[in-house]
Amino acid sequence: MASTRPRTAVPEQLGFDGMPERLFVCTPSKLGSFADCPRRYRYSYVDRPTPPKGPPWAHNSLGASVHTALKNWYALPTDRRAPGALPSLLKSTWVREGYRDADQERATFQTALQWLESYVATLDPAEEPLGVERVVATKTAVLAFNGRADRIDSRAGDNGAEAVIVDYKTGRSGLDADDARGSMALALYAWAAQRVFRRPCYRVELHHLPTGTVAAHDHTEESLARQVRRAEDTARDIMAAEKAVAAGADPDAEFPPNPGSLCSWCDFRRSCPAGAEAPAKEPWTAVDRLG
Repeated sequence: MASTRPRTAVPEQLGFDGMPERLFVCTPSKLGSFADCPRRYRYSYVDRPTPPKGPPWAHNSLGASVHTALKNWYALPTDRRAPGALPSLLKSTWVREGYRDADQERATFQTALQWLESYVATLDPAEEPLGVERVVATKTAVLAFNGRADRIDSRAGDNGAEAVIVDYKTGRSGLDADDARGSMALALYAWAAQRVFRRPCYRVELHHLPTGTVAAHDHTEESLARQVRRAEDTARDIMAAEKAVAAGADPDAEFPPNPGSLCSWCDFRRSCPAGAEAPAKEPWTAVDRLG
């Protein structure tokens, strides 16, 4: 692999003794990338030029298409939010990359349309969310966090209106309450939404469109705080590794790989010696499993 020039994503310490470093700017995906595999984080955010990625994945195209169709459904006037609007919405947002052939793409389109029709049938068209594809941002002593939540609902709670984080999922596997409880991203969205909307936000939900199921968890202030501390710990690990590389340390040692089943699906598999040992997946493999 061609040599790369490591780039630190963390500003250098200010030139006055006792002054704190600037906050680590991050999204849930940035933190999650390092937690899953420090080597993948390095390829995505540190090395410049970025190592070449593999071809687009069909399942990513599918997920993006469905998410955008739902966003545009909520952008319609309430009297037009009906299942009949979905074919044109999905067609206008459809991402065609990664499919094996036209037949697979057409079949996947029809599957996605069925998911959407079943899902919107459970929604109240007159109900306006607090936000759709809404960016929420806030800061801690360590982080400057921002993230885009799929949907933020307003629902009645014990002490008035509360915000609820809704995250759409289109993967094949079902989800349960443990997935919702353990998601650092959902907890960070909830924690930030409390501050943006100035109302309680403890409930997080994973809406799995293929099965029509909802996996939910009701956080407490303590459990949200634990997830924030977990995010801060991850950020500190990233900053320490980036500083070490900037000071001349071996990037391979500071950002080690985490070999496993996810390597077959990694964009950087071809650039990573550890990942290259995993069997390759075709870009359309995941959507082949939908049938």
